[in-house]
Amino acid sequence: MYSRHFDLKRDPFSIAPDPSFLFMSERHREALAHLLFGVNGTGGFVLFTGDIGAGKTTVCRCFLEQIPPQCKVAIVFNPKQSVNELLQNICEEFHVEIDRRGGEPSLKSYVDALNAYLLQSHAAGRSNVLIIDEAQNLTRDVLEQLRLLTNLETYERKLLQIVLIGQPELRTMLDRPDLEQLAQRVIARYHLESLNEAETQQYIQHRMSVAGHTGPLPFDVRALRRIYALTRGVPRRINLLCGRVLLGAWASGVHSANRAMVDKAAKEIFGPPPPSRWAHALPYALMIGGSLALVMGIVYFLWPPHGSRASAQARAPVSAPGVVASAPVAVGSAPAPIVAPQSSAPVAPVAAKPRPLEDVSKLLARLPANEVAAWRSLGQQWKLSPTAEDPCKEALAQRLACHRTVDLTVPLLRQLDRPGILTLQASDKSLVFAVLTGLNDQAATLLIDGAPHRVTLASLAQVWGGEFATFWQPPAGYIADLPDGAVNLAMAELSNRLSMLEGKAPRKGAGVAQALDGALKARVKAFQKGQGIKADGHPGPMTFMQLDKALSLNTVTLDSGAP
Repeated sequence: MYSRHFDLKRDPFSIAPDPSFLFMSERHREALAHLLFGVNGTGGFVLFTGDIGAGKTTVCRCFLEQIPPQCKVAIVFNPKQSVNELLQNICEEFHVEIDRRGGEPSLKSYVDALNAYLLQSHAAGRSNVLIIDEAQNLTRDVLEQLRLLTNLETYERKLLQIVLIGQPELRTMLDRPDLEQLAQRVIARYHLESLNEAETQQYIQHRMSVAGHTGPLPFDVRALRRIYALTRGVPRRINLLCGRVLLGAWASGVHSANRAMVDKAAKEIFGPPPPSRWAHALPYALMIGGSLALVMGIVYFLWPPHGSRASAQARAPVSAPGVVASAPVAVGSAPAPIVAPQSSAPVAPVAAKPRPLEDVSKLLARLPANEVAAWRSLGQQWKLSPTAEDPCKEALAQRLACHRTVDLTVPLLRQLDRPGILTLQASDKSLVFAVLTGLNDQAATLLIDGAPHRVTLASLAQVWGGEFATFWQPPAGYIADLPDGAVNLAMAELSNRLSMLEGKAPRKGAGVAQALDGALKARVKAFQKGQGIKADGHPGPMTFMQLDKALSLNTVTLDSGAP
């Protein structure tokens, strides 16, 4: 309805789990990596939980698109079934034929038929995955039967991989003592948290972009903050609220929604906000306060008169703990000066206020249009000369290389965790270059005229198209676009780094080359998938840089704090 008003090609805030709209935050990438790890493992249970509307189903759809072709998947959407009904459902999903000539099949009939099918699949080089959604609704008997299904195994691996997807109470269920045997078979588990405030804004920007929107977001700053406060970063709630806000903006004939529109839309969707807990506590607080005032009044009027109390104190002076009583003062002498007690505790210094966030569009005029100047500034992070005529050529002498990519996102920048050059577009469509030195959930730090400036991620997204350049250290013998099967020293280093990441012992023998064979390509591809980069099995600079990050080998990293 509002698509034409905002120049959209499709609905950006549909609640259908469309994988093309998947926003790969760090949490979503980690969740996807855990699912892929579980499928590529030796079998058992994979536990994937998250709050209602956190995006579990969407991640699962993306996971299904990346499952190897030799892997067959069965999905159970309705877990409220008996043991026999579940086994029948599983056999139907895997297209396992059941002999029904003798009447209704027994539990043993289902298990035997499923076991025979799994053994045949394994012999043919295929694997099988069972995915159960809303698994928190499974009964104990059904969970126990699922555990028994994982007993179907060979000497090398289990024949059935089971993925349980559910709400947080699923984790609580598996902590019960009577399900300890099942819990011990969970080889990977991940809980998908809601988005933070910065990710919420990036999520909205991402969905609008996928839907075909260009230009600034149709929400002002206060509206975006209010959206996060009302939705708590839950993607489904964000979709519902933002869709209704855009509808209201279209009805009002405006192209930018404000906070009042967000509040009105929230009331229509979520209903009126619940009363504050302080509203319930106010009558009790007034009653208690009145009682205290009454007691204090009674004590005041019943206490001895001030004169009597003063004379009693004169007759029996008492020193407060820690205070030394002074000697009596002679009549006619000048009273001793009153000195305020000095505290021995050091006074805490007043914390310096963080530098306020800036709009990067107001700083573009101060950024260089000459990319060489940006490379020189970036090179100082790696101790390179600030006056080098060709910084990339000088970097080669220190075993560094320049690398450029054109399709990065802010989450990938944060994951890569190294300074670099961002190519930004000014209002006149000209290009300028900014050195990125810091990044956190709220802001990016750019080095401008030698000084750090913290800019909002929202303003950065308006002028940055994903082009990023940085220095990296290629391993010895590295060759770009190495063909399959080629033997190379860099491939041996790659295999060792992957082994370290996988918890295995690295290969012994320095200077021994290794081939980029099918096994190594499969390991590289699995790692690339988990990092959210192009999973082609060919190790390029991004793959090696991500390995450096994963193994904490980065020598120069981004500052995650506020300057």
